[in-house]
Amino acid sequence: MKNVTLNNGVEMPVLGFGVFQIPEEETQAAVEAALATGYRHLDTAASYGNEQAVGAAIKASGIKRDELFITTKLWIQHAPTGNVQDDTKRSFQNSLNRLGLDYLDLYLIHQPLGDYYSEWRAMQDLNKEGLTRAIGVSNFHPDRLVDLIDHNEIVPAVNQIETHPFHQRAADQELMRERGVQIESWGPFAEGKNNIFTDPVLSTIADAHGKSVAQVVLRWLIQRDVVVIPKSVRPERMAQNLDVFGFTLTEEQMNQIAAMDTGASLFFDHRDPAMVSWLGNRRYS
Repeated sequence: MKNVTLNNGVEMPVLGFGVFQIPEEETQAAVEAALATGYRHLDTAASYGNEQAVGAAIKASGIKRDELFITTKLWIQHAPTGNVQDDTKRSFQNSLNRLGLDYLDLYLIHQPLGDYYSEWRAMQDLNKEGLTRAIGVSNFHPDRLVDLIDHNEIVPAVNQIETHPFHQRAADQELMRERGVQIESWGPFAEGKNNIFTDPVLSTIADAHGKSVAQVVLRWLIQRDVVVIPKSVRPERMAQNLDVFGFTLTEEQMNQIAAMDTGASLFFDHRDPAMVSWLGNRRYS
């Protein structure tokens, strides 16, 4: 497995297994299958409702903790019982308890909304205390990312954002590279939108390598130094998604995929007032 080195020296596998939208009752079996296939990087979130199932799978696997890289995410804090910094630390501990772990490898602010500056200050404390090896953010556009960096002590190690052939985030990635932030893709397959799995450009490239379109997309992201966390509940697909290190896309093929970029989200924009209000008013215990 290829690793990337984060800005604090922590090694992070470039390919992991995501559990977004896997029902809680199916998550343990899916994660156990992923770990058996060879995945060692797992990505979940408090808002997914399946941290406990991920933890049960980790325990059942018998894999040593230091062989795993575990990420979860902090939902927007609303300070129902105190201040945001205290509630952030409480939410972190709740996630840690559900996962059955003593520490995290990466803890992310899930949304760039609410008092995320107080959240970040609390996360800096957690990082200094050794409870999470690295801290980062998710869904931050460049303006908010730069503002957070410029006014805090610790630079986010990771920014997990929508990244796929139709929304490639090249300019965002360049800014992150300049600022020492690792880009990580969510939704690498665009959740099947735009007929991605039958796209003629991707299909032609896949045929040339004897690979699937999914493998080509993952290979394209990895060659761009993007960390990626594909999801599947089918063991054969898990294995296929992991088998992307034995071939290389040519410069011409990389350029063909680059030409597919629309420059726009296929899901939602975190700068849209209606979406900001909808996300900001959602609650998770």
